[in-house]
Amino acid sequence: MNENLFASFTAPTIMGIPVTLIIIMFPIIMFPTPKRLINNRIEAIQQWLLQQTTKQMMSIHNYKGQTWTLMLMSLIMFIASTNLLGLLPYSFTATTQLSMNLGMAIPLWAATVITGFRHKTKVSLAHFLPQGTPTPLIPMLVIIETISLLIQPMALAVRLTANITAGHLLMHLIGSAIFALMSINLTVATPTFIILVLLTILEFAVALIQAYVFTLLVSLYLHDNT
Repeated sequence: MNENLFASFTAPTIMGIPVTLIIIMFPIIMFPTPKRLINNRIEAIQQWLLQQTTKQMMSIHNYKGQTWTLMLMSLIMFIASTNLLGLLPYSFTATTQLSMNLGMAIPLWAATVITGFRHKTKVSLAHFLPQGTPTPLIPMLVIIETISLLIQPMALAVRLTANITAGHLLMHLIGSAIFALMSINLTVATPTFIILVLLTILEFAVALIQAYVFTLLVSLYLHDNT
C-alpha cells in the first residue's frame, strides 16, 4: 500500500476548506433528543450508562463540585463518541490531534485551579510546600510543585493523544500486513485477520476508557480545588 502511515491523522479538507469543525459536531447524532414518552432500548441504555457514570464520578464532590456535573458528562460523551466514530472506515479521529486535546485540557485545568485559588486560597497555596519540609529544600520543592501543577494539562492531552494514536497506527499496520499476506500465504493471513478483529474490539474499549480517564482526572483536579 502506498498510503502514508500518518495520512489518517491529517485534518480532512473539502476543496481546500477544513471540515474538522463539522466532524467534531457530528457525534451529536449519536445522542438524539428523546421525543417519545417511553424511550427505545438504545436511548434507555444510554441514559442508564450516563446515570451510572454520573453517580460514580460525582459522588466524591461537594455542592460546588457537583455544579460541574453537566459539563463533565458532556465532556465524557463528546470524547467517547468522537473516539468511537474515529474507528469507522475512512473517518477522522479528532482526538488524535494534540492541539484539540490541549484545547480541552488547558481551559478545564485552568478553571479548576482558579476555582481552588478563589474558594480555598490557603489550601491551594499549601500544596506548593508540603508540611515538615526542611528549610534548605523549600525553594526546590516550590519549583517542583509548580512544574507538576503546570504540566497537568499537558499530561491530560498527551495521554489521550498517545493512546488513541497508538491504537490506530497498530490497526493500520496489521491491516496493511493482511493485504500483503493475502496474496502470499492465506494460511498466515487468516490468524492475522483474527488478531485485527480482536484489536478492533480492544480499541472500542480503549475509546471508552480513555474518555472516562480524561474526564475522571479533570474531576479529581476539581475535587482537590473545591
